[in-house]
Amino acid sequence: MRYRILIEQDEDGVYVAECPSLPGCVSEGRTRQEALENIQDAIKGYLESLKKHNEPIPPSIDEEIVEVAV
Repeated sequence: MRYRILIEQDEDGVYVAECPSLPGCVSEGRTRQEALENIQDAIKGYLESLKKHNEPIPPSIDEEIVEVAV
């Protein structure tokens, strides 16, 4: 499954990652790569919890990238 995530660096230099499709699914890391790995684990745990509690799982995203010449 694919989910959009947002990664921002906070004022302390920590990278914070969140998944807007999964409310409250947030993680962090000392590097962008660590934050990415941590949010992947967080998303997996979030989805496993939804399944365990028979909650609906938000659909995977389907994105396209469009290149435009200016």
